[in-house]
Amino acid sequence: MSLTTLLEQQPSERIERDGVQYTVLGTAHVSKASADAVEALIDSGEFDAVAIELDKNRFASLMDPERWAKLDLFQVIRSGRAGMVGAQLALSAFQQRVAEQFDIEAGQEMRVAIKSAQAANLPLLLIDRDIGITMRRVYRNVPWWQRLTLFSGLIASVFSNEEISEEDIEKLKQGDMLESTFQEFAETSERLYTPLIAERDMYMAARLREEGQARTPAKNILVVIGAGHLKGLSQHLRDGDEDAVMVREQLEQIPEPSVWPKLLPWFIVGIVVLGFFIGFARSPELGFSLVRTWILSNGLLAGLGAIVALAHPLTVLAAFVAAPITSLNPLIGAGVVAAGVELWFRKPQVGDFEDLRKDIVTARGWWHNRVAKTILVFFLTSLGSALGTYLGGARIFGRLFG
Repeated sequence: MSLTTLLEQQPSERIERDGVQYTVLGTAHVSKASADAVEALIDSGEFDAVAIELDKNRFASLMDPERWAKLDLFQVIRSGRAGMVGAQLALSAFQQRVAEQFDIEAGQEMRVAIKSAQAANLPLLLIDRDIGITMRRVYRNVPWWQRLTLFSGLIASVFSNEEISEEDIEKLKQGDMLESTFQEFAETSERLYTPLIAERDMYMAARLREEGQARTPAKNILVVIGAGHLKGLSQHLRDGDEDAVMVREQLEQIPEPSVWPKLLPWFIVGIVVLGFFIGFARSPELGFSLVRTWILSNGLLAGLGAIVALAHPLTVLAAFVAAPITSLNPLIGAGVVAAGVELWFRKPQVGDFEDLRKDIVTARGWWHNRVAKTILVFFLTSLGSALGTYLGGARIFGRLFG
């Protein structure tokens, strides 16, 4: 089959810019047809470089499935990266579930591109933005209520039993369904669409221009990307006139967080401590009663979160004891304490890391696998403690001024 015929059968664009020919191939990340097309194109011998929609971290994860085993879970949680890891696990679980339906390994077209490029001794270009930067820009760009919507959507995608037909997967590659989905997404959630899709289109186009200018021998580059990026990336690659390095550097910056999320916990602490002071000033009985209210509101809900996560009994006790104290110190959370205790008593084994990708596909697996369970302990205990803080503060305020 000729190169032209093969490209006509796949969603693709051919763009010439600055003396470099870019062949942009849109793929479905769980489609065997996509993987076969990638292999045939590279084996054609027409290309002198291959660019793929991966960053260094995802490339490392793809090439080293045991990379999770080297993860320091407590350090991840302590450093505030649990949310990013949880989102990565949820996204991986959804992709893995769809891949298992069609007996194809998730990201197989990327693996094929890597293997074929290495076999042909072609340069492999990683053009996507670091996933950590993308997740942080998504987080900074959307309001708090939309963050909850995004999180609930990820959870739903993990636990949904709805099957996706192979016909639908192939339709996604043709651009119509995928394009219309993203257009509707942009209209209803532009703040989410921009960092997740549109910015990465611009970023990958800028990276291609950089690589095209830097690699003098590379005059014909095959670009393997998800079909959802085909239209946007091609447009920026064809028409973008801003300096490529400047575009890339701008899109790698992390927006400054709003000051309110930092001040609000301290404001609540100030209100609660003031409530204790007023209560004891009125009478010791009232003061101690308010302290009990605070302890029970925080401790019981944090402990309940740990119970729902099926944490170790001593983790539940630690969550109950820690929550009333950590809620008065925003620098450390009850979830961090609970996760640390859980790791102490139920340290993940090698088998937990080996089975992680398989286990997170099912709801039972999240509670069974010690790695995933630790993440659940952190999230559910933190959620319980947060609810307890607001409930306890409201009850204290009501008893003093109601």
